[in-house]
This record gives sequence, C-alpha cells and structure tokens, in this order.
Amino acid sequence: MKFIDNAKIMIASGNGGEGHVSFRREKGVPMGGPDGGTGGKGGDIVLLSDPQLNTLLDFRYMRHYEAEDGANGSKANCTGRDGKDSILRVPCGTIVKDIETGRIIADMTVPNETQIVADGGIGGKGNSNFATSTNHTPRYAQPGRPGVEMEIALELKLIADVGFVGLPSVGKSTLISVISAAKPKIADYHFTTLVPNLGIVRVGERNSYTVADIPGLIEGASEGKGLGHQFLRHVERTRSLVFLVEAYSPDPKKDYEVLMNELCKFNPEMKFKRKIICFSKIDCVDNERRAEIEKIKFTDDPNTPIRFISAVTREEIDNLKWLMWNQINEE
Repeated sequence: MKFIDNAKIMIASGNGGEGHVSFRREKGVPMGGPDGGTGGKGGDIVLLSDPQLNTLLDFRYMRHYEAEDGANGSKANCTGRDGKDSILRVPCGTIVKDIETGRIIADMTVPNETQIVADGGIGGKGNSNFATSTNHTPRYAQPGRPGVEMEIALELKLIADVGFVGLPSVGKSTLISVISAAKPKIADYHFTTLVPNLGIVRVGERNSYTVADIPGLIEGASEGKGLGHQFLRHVERTRSLVFLVEAYSPDPKKDYEVLMNELCKFNPEMKFKRKIICFSKIDCVDNERRAEIEKIKFTDDPNTPIRFISAVTREEIDNLKWLMWNQINEE
C-alpha cells in the first residue's frame, strides 16, 4: 500500500431539519392547539483513529465528505429523525487542522478514539414550542441551523517509541530489517528509503516496542533539501532517537552534528530526547579505527550511550535492542 502522510479534504456536517407548523385536528377538538414537531439534528463529521491504518491514501482519491441532514419535524409533535454521522477512519497519529485558520482541531493519538470535527446543525423548533398564554395558535416555526462546511488538512505523524536517523546509506533500513519483521527496500545507493518504515522489536518473551526509520537526512534537510525533510515529523513523537553514523566516515563527529542540527532546526524540542549514538558497519573497520572513534567527544552529556554495531555480523545487536527498551522505559 502506498504511504501517504498528508491530505486536504472538504467536509460538511448535516443541516438541522426544519420545525413544523401544524394544529391538532381531532374529532371533538375543532380548535386544537399547535402540534408541530422539532426538526432532527444534522449528522456530525466524526474522525475515528484506526490502529489498522498506516496511510492517508484513501483521502487522496475522495476529497469531499458530507453528513446527512436532519429530517423535518411533523405533526402530532413528532421530532424529525437525526441525520447520520459521517465517520472518517484515519491512522493513529493523525493531526487535523483547519486550513483557513491553521488551528489544530484534533490530534488522534489514542487507538479507536473518536473526535467530532464538525457539528451538525440543530433542528428548528416546531410551532408547538411557541404557544404562550397570549398566543395560543402560533403559526411559525424555526428553520434548522446549517451545518459546518470547512476544508481541513490531515497530517500523519507516525507513533513510534524509537526513531532512527542518519545520513543516506548508513544502514538504517538494514538495521530495522534485522531487529524486526519489517522488510524495507535495501540497496547500495542513496535514498533507497523513500518512505518511513515501522517495525516492532521484541525483547524477552512479552516485551515489545516500535521503531521508525525515516529516509536519510542531509545538511539543509530542515529547509527542504533531500528527501528526509518530508518525514522529519515522523520522529517528533518518539521517546528516544538512535543516531546512525558509518564507522568509516571521514568525519563522524560532523555527521552527528549535521543530524542534530537539522533535527533541532525542525523542532528545538528534539535536543531533549534520549539519544543513542550507533556506529554502523563496524565489521568494515579495524580495532585502530574503533579506538579513534572512542576518543571523540560527541555530546556534552556523558550519559549518552555510544555503541558499535554490525547488522551483518549481528555484533551488539541484542545489546542495542535492550538498551533501546531500557531508555524508553526510563521516560
């Protein structure tokens, strides 16, 4: 299924039904009082977060959604039937914005959560509601209130515990394929990963957590360069970040600083997340090179773990899985 993480749609809740004007006409009651019923309420536009969905693809093909109008009131004080709601299923992690104002209407983070984003119009009152001691035969009723029409933006931010970030071709996709059942495309060229990948990592018999791998970042990604800028928001919700740096990079500290700088430009809160620095492809370097890397001071935080891993030989892979698990549970 194609991964789509943003869409714009038009929504319209239902109009309220009209109130009814009528009078009792029964045998023996020639001058009966008013008995016009109230109109039904218009249907709402409701969002439902569906944990089985992971893309907004459907909203690219169908752009207009309407709820049903409420039925008009009728005689004998009968209230009109309420209009049916229109329920739109979205992936967990979807943010809903009013395009005109930019206001965030909803943030669907909880599975099977429902949120009304456009209320249906209230039904108009029938003439039976307007009878008074001085006006026994009101001949008017209210029209139903109109529903809400608006254009909204849907923006998906993946919900994962750990986010993998790195320059292109550092081995993020290979790592996620080794530690989880995810099967991303893997090849020896830049930007093999074109969409985020999610994987479930299992540790022990009952414990598991989710990891997200986004396309490789390059310097200037937060301003729109490369592909990663399109997906930076998918690591905003993570509780921990794993920075992957190639062990044989000419300047591993600069690589890390480029990644950290782009993340903080996109969202300054990123710098407060827990971090792990991983040197990938460690099987391709000798012990002398490893010793050089160990001497580099990457951050001012002495508690930031640094690990040397190889997805090919599985070196330190199990330890990394447990380290990620421990980090997210320390939150």
